[in-house]
Parts: sequence; C-alpha cells; structure tokens
Amino acid sequence: MRRSTSKLLLALGTPLMFTACATIGPPLPPSLELPKPPSDLRAARKGDRVILTWTAPSVTTDRQTVRSVGPTRICRGLETVLTQCGTPVGEAAAQPTPSTAQSAIQKVARSYTDSLPGQLQSDNPSGFMTYAIEALNAGGRGAGLSNQVRVSLARTLPPPRDFAARVTGQGVVLTWTSDLPPAGSTQPVHYVYRVYRRPEGSQEQILAGQIPEGGEPSLTFTDSSIEWGKTYEYRAETVTVMAQENQPEVQVEGDDTPEVKVFADDVFPPAVPSGLQAVSSGPGQKTFVDLVWAPVTDVDLDGYNVYRHEEGTAAVKVNAEPLKTPAYRDANVMSGKAYFYSVSAVDIRGNESARSEEASETVP
Repeated sequence: MRRSTSKLLLALGTPLMFTACATIGPPLPPSLELPKPPSDLRAARKGDRVILTWTAPSVTTDRQTVRSVGPTRICRGLETVLTQCGTPVGEAAAQPTPSTAQSAIQKVARSYTDSLPGQLQSDNPSGFMTYAIEALNAGGRGAGLSNQVRVSLARTLPPPRDFAARVTGQGVVLTWTSDLPPAGSTQPVHYVYRVYRRPEGSQEQILAGQIPEGGEPSLTFTDSSIEWGKTYEYRAETVTVMAQENQPEVQVEGDDTPEVKVFADDVFPPAVPSGLQAVSSGPGQKTFVDLVWAPVTDVDLDGYNVYRHEEGTAAVKVNAEPLKTPAYRDANVMSGKAYFYSVSAVDIRGNESARSEEASETVP
C-alpha cells in the first residue's frame, strides 16, 4: 500500500514540474488600428485644380494589417512645413478594406482633386501651397501627416479660344485666338502655348509642339509629323512659365481647349517639277533626247512622269512606271522632228502634280 501511494504522488507531481518551467510574457497592449501615414503623396496642378495621388495604407503603425478604415483628411497651408492638419480642406471617403490575402500583394491608389482659390494665385515665383494628408481609422484617429508636397500658386490663363484644325499638304494646321496676359503681369512671368495630339482610340498624348505667346491676336502651328490616313484628336493649353534667379523654373499648365478631330486625308499632290531641260544627241550618234530637271523634295514623293507631244498633238505619258530620279532618256525619236516635253511629280498615294513648263528639242 505504501509503494502504491508513492507511485501515485510521483505521477501527479510530474506534470506540475513541467508546468512550473513554462515562461509567460507580459500581455500585449491592444492595437490602436492607426493606419501608417502615407509616404508617397504626389501633386500635379492643372489650371485651378490640384490633383493629389497616393497609395492607401495597408498596415498600421504597429505593423498589423489595416482592418479599421476611415476617411483621409486633405490638409493644406501656406507654410513651408505643415506641423498639423488644422481644418482640412476636404476628405477622401473611406474605401473598403481588401482581404488579408489581397492587402499583402495589392496596392490601392487613391486620389483627390482640390480647387485653388483665385485670390491665392499670383505672379510671384516664390508663392507655393503645401499639401499633406492624414489617413484615419474608422474611429476618426490618425497617426500623423504624410510626406508633404508643394504646388506653385502661379496664375494661369484660360485655354486658347477658337481652337480649330484643318488639313493641308504640309500637315495639320492648328489655329486659335490669343488672350493677352493678365493686367499687371510682368517678367519673370511669360506664357507659351502647347499643342497635343492623340490618335483616335488611344490615350497616348503626344506633344506636337509649342510656341510663345507674343501678343498677336491669332496664332498658327503646323503639325508636319503626322501619318497620313489617320484620325487625330488635338487640344491646346496655355502654360505659365515663371523664372527666378538661382531657382528652378516653374511651369504650370492651364486648362485645355475642347478636343478637335481631324482626318489626315492626303489629297495633296507634290510640288510641280521645275528647271526642265531637253538636249538631243549629236550628229552621227543614235538619236535620243535627254531630259533633266530639279528634284522635288516632298517626303512622300514616289517618282516622276514624263509627257511628250509633237506640234498640234496631245501630250502622252512615255514612262510605264514613275521615274525614281529626275532624268529621262527618250530614245523613241526620229531625226528632223521637234518634240515637246513636260514632267509631273507623283506621291506614294498616287496624287499627281500639275505638269512643268514645257521644254522642246529638235532632233538633228
């Protein structure tokens, strides 16, 4: 009986010994669910609008996955550095929180558009607005401001008026009416007009060119870099350029004109060849007439056609295919006859120019 009691006490004591060896740490404080402040805030200005973009926080300040999502405060001020949000100028509404699996791999882009009051805009190159944002949890608490960005307060002009496009043999010609700079605007402020195009059905914006605003009431720009047979959408804007000594140049884009659509249909022939000369073979040689003329420089030139006739007859083309060089030897001639020649230019779409002035030659 004594031996059985000892075994029982030994069996009961064993787990107690292991339990006594376990270590229990201090309890963890509950998470405050404060989203980590964004660090990639960016800003772009277009006219009176400031477009802010950033990546929504996916983790909290204590490195937990964000589960409690609230709105994002939009903060701005004239100070160089914002120390607090103060009264926000707006809020970006809360977005649904992605699942844990999604949040580990998916970045959610957010944006907000702010309007700059007209009274804050000026021609002072040193005038800037500072922006920051504060991401809040569902309880309306945040962990502080994001990185800060500065936006110029330069005054912008309205978009050009009467913007129009037409197709010519040189390309697409854009015209518009100029608005003079605002009253009292002086150096270091000046303006340029920029023209953009995009192929129909595409979002790619291509800078076709720019010209300075010089006070003329009407301006014209020719876009010669088009591809014929395509449809394009054009728009224009006025850009405010501010230069200050020992400071980077500031450029602020104004609002866009409505887009104008144009089909680049090439129905325009090349230039008319000039300088045609005709020289016949000498006595005792096989009869021929050599023709030479000044080359046509159109970029879409395909070649030349040569026309010939005798006195009182209609001109007939003598070459079967367009000539690639500005020269031709007519060996189908007879001694004692006078021949009259003219030359035209043809482009790759089959548009043919008018004929050149005639040159005549009598074969000896």
